[in-house]
Amino acid sequence: MDTRRSEQAGDAAGIRARGGSLAPGRVVGDGRYRLLAQFGVDERAAAHLWRARDGQLKRDVALTLLVGDPADPEAARQARRTLERAAHASKFGHGGVARVLDVLSLGSGVTSSEGLLGVVVAEWTKGSDLVDLVAQRPVAPAAAARMVQALAEAVDHAHQNGLVLGLDHPQRLRLTPGGALKLAFPGPLPEATLRDDVKALGAVLYLLLTGRWALPGGPPAIPAAPLTPQGHVVPPRSLVPAVPPELSSLAVRTIEDGGSGGIRTSSAILRVLGQVAEQEERTQLINAVGKDDPAAETDGTIWTTKKPVKDVARRRKLAFGVTVLVVATVVILAWGGLMLINLFQGDGKPTGPTINVAAPPSSAPAKPGNPAPPPGNQPPAAPKIGDPVAPKSATLYNPQGSGDNAGRAKNTIDGDPGTVWKTDQYQQQLPALKPGVGIAVSFDNPVNLAQVKISADSPGTKVEIRSADSKNPQLDDTKVVGSGDLNGPDTTITLQQPTQSQYFIVWITQLGDNGGDGFLSQIGELSFLPAA
Repeated sequence: MDTRRSEQAGDAAGIRARGGSLAPGRVVGDGRYRLLAQFGVDERAAAHLWRARDGQLKRDVALTLLVGDPADPEAARQARRTLERAAHASKFGHGGVARVLDVLSLGSGVTSSEGLLGVVVAEWTKGSDLVDLVAQRPVAPAAAARMVQALAEAVDHAHQNGLVLGLDHPQRLRLTPGGALKLAFPGPLPEATLRDDVKALGAVLYLLLTGRWALPGGPPAIPAAPLTPQGHVVPPRSLVPAVPPELSSLAVRTIEDGGSGGIRTSSAILRVLGQVAEQEERTQLINAVGKDDPAAETDGTIWTTKKPVKDVARRRKLAFGVTVLVVATVVILAWGGLMLINLFQGDGKPTGPTINVAAPPSSAPAKPGNPAPPPGNQPPAAPKIGDPVAPKSATLYNPQGSGDNAGRAKNTIDGDPGTVWKTDQYQQQLPALKPGVGIAVSFDNPVNLAQVKISADSPGTKVEIRSADSKNPQLDDTKVVGSGDLNGPDTTITLQQPTQSQYFIVWITQLGDNGGDGFLSQIGELSFLPAA
């Protein structure tokens, strides 16, 4: 009876396939993957999007199931083309795209009795559905711009490698816990083009701003974007007046094919989004000052004098200096007073008292005759350090963000501390917008790293040293092996223990305070010292 109910539920949902019903609990891929929950259907390619459990590796995966009749030559041809494109994308790595782990086809992981023409297996993306996000209410324009900016970077990298991602269906996208959009169910349509990816970016931006989908083939749960009498998409600003004109225009110009003002490349979208994000930050800062500053006058005048920064370390240094000055003044006055007393007493020799000032404890090493500290109080012996090893390359590591001067990352290993790499200036401290940003370095051969020396004028910056197994890993796949604060011109971070790897990341988890103007960090030079 339970089997009959499952089949009826599958028929009602439109997911009935030859050889059985696609329902939770069923296994596919020659019995390896157990279906857990369905997350959508891309009807254009008969692609069913599922979360499943890999029975062999004991992990959750994302499955794109291509449903169809193996006897239908046209359906089989289109499925083969999608699988070929997915296999090609398996060599592409970017934080905005789930990694393709395997591609199954008829006779190679898929049997003819399963009612499937193929399966694309990808890593599972934690987070929430994009459809669920916009079903509640449109996203704030600034947040929408950041989300699309991260996705546009993935498209830009893919297009530079000649790949079409196929993100023109909202149910293929998920929102990560870090607030970035990610293509969670790869598998582009057989005839999808680079232009389709670019139009999809405009459609995703339109969806975030309005809750409407502006391309054909969207899911029934999302209403379609309205059209003008001339057949053009209605600008988002007409539906949601709070949308800035620049974002509204960007969405329409990216979606529309005609006209001379259209946007055709992801790099052009990135440029516009960068300008919009910068303008939005300035606007928010001005609004915050006008709203919160108690010095705002009734006539509209706003006093923008900055409040003093609360610097605890600086206050402690100041208090210590004042204390020393007061003590020294008292000692001098007492000595002068005693001299005057002796002078008037007439002994003829104004000799002052002998004042013994306790010397600070010496940090010099103990002399040979001094007893050594007990063995139990000695710290563990530090590893012997070898000569610095120069990395082969240094690149920006920014898996959940954009910007941050990627072209200057190489300055951190050019041997000149005067040439620096800087992050962008942020109005919010990490991890408000993203978990961090850093520099990824790779060596010709694995090194047994013991210390990292960082030359940086960036007080308040906190960093982690992470080891990795590849040049561009997922953050969750890296391991923290050391950490420290950059409070001086040169900081040496000693790893918890020497770590051997070919790839390391200097990962910034807290930006330096830029004197009330926001948050920013910079690095002049990185030196990597192995254990001898």
